[in-house]
Amino acid sequence: MASSCRLFCLLLCSLILLSSCAPLQDRNLNTDPALLSDSFKEDLQAYQDSLIDEEITGSNFLMVVRDGKEIYRSTTNSGRSGDRDITDKTLFPIWSMSKPITIVAMHLLHEQGLFQWNDPVSQYIPCFENLTVAEGETVRAAKTPLLIEHLMNHRAGYGYYTPWPGMPPMGTTNPPSYHHPHTTQTRFDNLQQFCEAAAETPLAFDPGTSFLYGINQAILGRLVEVLTGKSFADSLQELIFTPLEMNRTSFVLEESELDLFQPLFINSGDLFGYTDLLNELTYSPKSQAHFGGEGLISCPEDYSRFCEMLAGGGMFRGKRFLSEESLRKMTTTSTVAAFGDVTPAYDMADSVFVLNNPQLEGSLAPVGCFGWSGYHNTHFWIDPANQLYGLFFTRAREYNFELPINLRKALYGETK
Repeated sequence: MASSCRLFCLLLCSLILLSSCAPLQDRNLNTDPALLSDSFKEDLQAYQDSLIDEEITGSNFLMVVRDGKEIYRSTTNSGRSGDRDITDKTLFPIWSMSKPITIVAMHLLHEQGLFQWNDPVSQYIPCFENLTVAEGETVRAAKTPLLIEHLMNHRAGYGYYTPWPGMPPMGTTNPPSYHHPHTTQTRFDNLQQFCEAAAETPLAFDPGTSFLYGINQAILGRLVEVLTGKSFADSLQELIFTPLEMNRTSFVLEESELDLFQPLFINSGDLFGYTDLLNELTYSPKSQAHFGGEGLISCPEDYSRFCEMLAGGGMFRGKRFLSEESLRKMTTTSTVAAFGDVTPAYDMADSVFVLNNPQLEGSLAPVGCFGWSGYHNTHFWIDPANQLYGLFFTRAREYNFELPINLRKALYGETK
């Protein structure tokens, strides 16, 4: 059950972005960007309270920053048995909010001239040279090579778990390693092992010909290792965490930090309540299987610095961190309305969604906002038009698709 629930959330963990037209200054906000009007503060707080009252999440945290100044910040604790109050020391699994960090790492290495976007992945990880594609109850050779670009924007043909679309059922003409390479630290000790299993698994389509949300950033983690000659964890530390002062973001949960790890609130019907026993990943210091799509632990203060850099157009506290060209490419559409009717308002870029059709979102957030979410209902969004970002942290299953939309409705207002 845990696998199917996680699959559903990971496949669609993006119904979370923003929308519509009017710039923030045209709403009923104070002209002083350091302040929200009292009504917006009340609306945001009321929504945070309702998430607990309606048993959607446990304790939760929200901050909104505009022009480098906090305009809203609230930690709303449930006080319920089994939950823990969120403090400045609390750590959270951020799941798919790991993906944009991996994407930024790739852009930084591209700026160093270490690869080109249209390079075949097999040039750096040879096991990806002879890929196969599922076709009916058989597999055939892939007609196109897997390129680095395909991993950036989920056009590789890899999904999460099996069977993904087009795959033959178990027990037909499958290769021995067909038992899907899902991101687990109990099966894989390192990223090379994971890549070897992925390379032997049939793709859903020829690389570059369609879209499927999947394990791509885990493969990119291994690519980072090959390009830098260092572990993925060490590479992220050097490229991102140290310069952005993200001192508590890691793939590892030390034994001394167990009491700081926020309990999981489960609201999935058959399972209900708080638990410390369902982490799914081990976060063990002994593992080198550091998955770039879902493996990081972080906290609001750390991730806010990552958001600050993105909202600043790649600048971080007076210094250029990410080039304007990289940020532009990262937020350029590669698949229009990638999830179809599920999230028709948003396009896919480099593992972030970008607002496509404001009217379908229902809030008055401006066109061009982008962001991402995590399986346990963490979420961030960047609003370049207003130099604003929002950041929401909690730990709850199942994923609630309306939650981030409602946050923006409370901040920006709703369409009529």
